[in-house]
Amino acid sequence: MAHPRVLVVGGGLAGLAATMRLAELGIDVDLMSLVPVKRSHSVCAQGGINSVNALTRQQGDSEWKHLDDTVYGGDFLQHQPPVKEMTDWGPRIIDLMDRLGVPFNRTSEGFRDQRRFGGTLYKRTAFAGATTGQQLLYALDEQVRRCEVEGRVKKWEFWDFLTPVLDDSGRCRGAVCQDMVTMQFRAFPADAVVLATGGNGLIYGRSTMSMVCTGSAVSRAYRAGASYGNGEFIQVHPTAIPGADKLRLMSESARGEGGRVWVPRKPQDPRDPRQIPEAERCYFLEERYPKYGNLVPRDIATREIFDVCTTDGLSVEKDRLCVYLDLTHIPRETLDRKLGGILEIYEKFQGVDPRAVPMKIFPAVHYSMGGLWVDYERSASGGMVEGAARNQQTSIPGLYAIGECDYQYHGANRLGANSLLSCIFSGLFVAPTLAAVAGSGATSADSQGRLFEAELRRQEDRHRALLARTTGSENPYGLHQELGNLMTRTATVVRRNDQLAAAYDEVCGMEERWARCAVSDTGNWTNQNVVFTKALGDMFPIAKLILKGALLRDECRGAHFKPDFAMPGLAATDAAGKRREAEQWCDRFEANTRRWLKSTIATCAADGSPEITYQDVDTSLIPPRPRLYGLVGGEAIEEVWKERQSAAAGARESAAGRPVAAGA
Repeated sequence: MAHPRVLVVGGGLAGLAATMRLAELGIDVDLMSLVPVKRSHSVCAQGGINSVNALTRQQGDSEWKHLDDTVYGGDFLQHQPPVKEMTDWGPRIIDLMDRLGVPFNRTSEGFRDQRRFGGTLYKRTAFAGATTGQQLLYALDEQVRRCEVEGRVKKWEFWDFLTPVLDDSGRCRGAVCQDMVTMQFRAFPADAVVLATGGNGLIYGRSTMSMVCTGSAVSRAYRAGASYGNGEFIQVHPTAIPGADKLRLMSESARGEGGRVWVPRKPQDPRDPRQIPEAERCYFLEERYPKYGNLVPRDIATREIFDVCTTDGLSVEKDRLCVYLDLTHIPRETLDRKLGGILEIYEKFQGVDPRAVPMKIFPAVHYSMGGLWVDYERSASGGMVEGAARNQQTSIPGLYAIGECDYQYHGANRLGANSLLSCIFSGLFVAPTLAAVAGSGATSADSQGRLFEAELRRQEDRHRALLARTTGSENPYGLHQELGNLMTRTATVVRRNDQLAAAYDEVCGMEERWARCAVSDTGNWTNQNVVFTKALGDMFPIAKLILKGALLRDECRGAHFKPDFAMPGLAATDAAGKRREAEQWCDRFEANTRRWLKSTIATCAADGSPEITYQDVDTSLIPPRPRLYGLVGGEAIEEVWKERQSAAAGARESAAGRPVAAGA
């Protein structure tokens, strides 16, 4: 009998964590990656990784409060048991990575240093300078290399996942993949396949994501029958360097270390920003959200920056939208020690020293909260049952998803520094599930040979057909630029139904044009032209489900903002007016909760269009509440909401036949 074997697709943090633990559990692993694993996009993560720690516990923090901050930040759109399990694991994960050699920054006393990120009032974020993702990735890869030496892991770098192979019952039995150097095809029988392939930023053309973040593997799984959850929720990071080729992240850690976002009160003030007095500067995040200041959640910060530039006309440049991110008040030694990595990036690409001159930044597409729908088994304690077969499994039995390519942990908006935690957690947590499935003997690869042979022939035929398209009328690179511009214009910070509907039709037209793309390189050695053309074809199904999900969701929640369905404004100055507005605000909030507190689930129809259904969200641990973050004027909303909750609690007590406490 063959030894149990799992195929892990993706060599970032999630894939490496899963591979390491699978090998430790005695399972053989094929680890596949588009690039050398140390070049996976996880290496670009800068700011840190969240977890409750000794310092925050002294201030009253706990895993429960981390859970609360996470679901509150995600606008309550994530199932809460998986999030609880993740936050409970946080301290153990940090300790594990410390023991594996990650050089976390230390205080002068030798303790791990911590910084505060957006959406919380606690310093939960452990960090390794401004290259935390790189340090975590390298530490995990060293463990995987050890497993390679022991014969438990085989790496397949520069390989592309083409499709899962399903048996007659619809169960995943492995995959067919392609060597991007020799362009040869190969079948990979496996007892289970887990996708850890990251986000889909290239659908938007320019983003902070790496150029390998095409979303192809997820798109191929989606078209094979896997459901996709919450596709419309795309995170636009508030601080990135505008660029003609791509957008480069300026980590939230810059604000976590004291960076301040501002614009001159005078539109397009021509003065050197260092010469503008404090009284003539508008620190708009601090003014509108004094409790959280520059560390409000990313969706809020992004909308405020966008609004200041477009509605208020206060962009610091006339021909380019941007605001100042100012670090000049922080000592140089502190900046170099804690933020050296990102400051070097800014200096290299902008030619300006950000230690001396405020940076110019603007929001950029950064992360996908949506991803493949995955399941979980709830435990009696409210978390997840470790090792349960349902954990992280997609709607295709035997196919699993972890990391950014699943939808499980972040809801409508991800908190900064939760991504590295969710990647490592989901990788470690899924391993016992995969080991149990692989060791069950349920899969017999030998009996599935005909399936792999048929799929190999289909992929080879498709490849040859693409190579024969030498005289097509469309340029795949030009078509991709059109797609990116369209998605950025219609499905990022501000969304409108007429634009979304038109964009959906336009993407359908682009997909038809893709069939006429010319492939100029017909070689059979490192043919990147045909690889890109395939990836472009994979972008259209995901673009369509993003647009359709956004079109149908008529509310504002997290990163999804429609001005036509915005919450009522807070303009009143008298007590009666404030009360009236607060009542209207809470009425709308309750209506949205009843109608829209549901996950969007997309399945691929026979014609390639997304079929949208909705799934109730498990909010049994923490009930939804207004998401205000100390907004100026929000006190009246909080007062009305507390009154309504108290009245509802009293009604429940009365209905249960118990006496209602005085003043309840």
